[in-house]
Amino acid sequence: MSRYERWNALLELLAQHGRLTVEEAADTLQVSTATIRRDFDELSQQQMLMRTRGGAVAQSVSYDLPLRYKTARHAGEKQRIAEAAADLVPPGAVVGMNGGTTTSEVARTLALRAHPGAQLTVVTNALNIAAELTVRQNVKLVVTGGVARPQSYELIGPLSSGVLEQVTLDIAFLGVDAIDAVAGASAHHEGEASVNNQLIRRASRVVAVADASKVGRRAFAKICGIGEIDTLITDASLPDAAAAAFAEVGVEVTRV
Repeated sequence: MSRYERWNALLELLAQHGRLTVEEAADTLQVSTATIRRDFDELSQQQMLMRTRGGAVAQSVSYDLPLRYKTARHAGEKQRIAEAAADLVPPGAVVGMNGGTTTSEVARTLALRAHPGAQLTVVTNALNIAAELTVRQNVKLVVTGGVARPQSYELIGPLSSGVLEQVTLDIAFLGVDAIDAVAGASAHHEGEASVNNQLIRRASRVVAVADASKVGRRAFAKICGIGEIDTLITDASLPDAAAAAFAEVGVEVTRV
């Protein structure tokens, strides 16, 4: 287990239990107590947790792991989802995408497939995606304005509207914190949800990309109703009943 994978696991344990002792964490992750103490100290310096005598407690804020700690979760599933998503994009298309680990995988896959004679255009509010694509010669990159949110690297706020109102997208890939066949798509943060909604409204086709752990769940801020999503690409572990619930409301489901 790498350091980032271990930090991710520690933060998720804190999110579940609120408090952890060094010994509990060491037993759960099968590492030494000295390693856990160092991890707690480093995460405390980054203000990701509060250090206590003999352990740590979660910060008393709405829990949302920073993007850099999410990259190891469901990595294989996200890569397969990205491949399936990229299959939907014809040469020369105009593609929109918000932030997140799954959309980041989609962006990488699209960049590798971009055709020299048919420039792909990508519109995004995600700084990490923009940083990866800006050096790709076959990709025309458009970045929205806005204020950067450190948790997700997404640009949010009213400054983004000026760009999004001026573009038309062939397809939008929507990364979500949760998606439900009744409640629709949602995010942990209301600012992200608002910009994501603006983005998908500019698209002819909206494709939600989410591993199965996010399906059937709800988060704080609504992005859009389920009727605004055309396709859901998720992984093969999604149960048949869950897939059928989306199909019943008109969402095409692809499991990879």
